[in-house]
Amino acid sequence: MNEHPEELKKLSAIATDLEFNTDLRTKAIEQLGNVSSHESLLALLDLAANEKLTVKEREIAIKQALKIIKSSPQ
Repeated sequence: MNEHPEELKKLSAIATDLEFNTDLRTKAIEQLGNVSSHESLLALLDLAANEKLTVKEREIAIKQALKIIKSSPQ
């Protein structure tokens, strides 16, 4: 489960760094969704709750989190 902790930290940092442009932050959010782990799901939910991000970025985080939830075994 903890196979990608450094990658997740880096992607989360990029996604929340307002110094970066929106496209780069959006790509980082999408990459978090591609990791498809419990930790990446939690990171995406944190991003969705981050009021400093744009509404579009928060919606993408929710969309990626939902993708992980739907792909998990029942």
